[in-house]
Amino acid sequence: MKTIHFKTNINCSGCLKSVSPFLNAVDNIDLWKVDLENPDKILKVTLDNDNINTVVEAVTQAGFEIVKK
Repeated sequence: MKTIHFKTNINCSGCLKSVSPFLNAVDNIDLWKVDLENPDKILKVTLDNDNINTVVEAVTQAGFEIVKK
């Protein structure tokens, strides 16, 4: 397993509710969490493999910005 950090614009509980179905549907994600207290709104993701593109695609499809830290 591998943990990756991303900078996002997911900044409130409503945003979390919007992105949740997209991230929950990604097969290689074991665990994910957004630190809303961090100014960079860090998304911490634990993956089964090294394919971070699935995370980027899911967040982008949900309508949010994402950049690997």
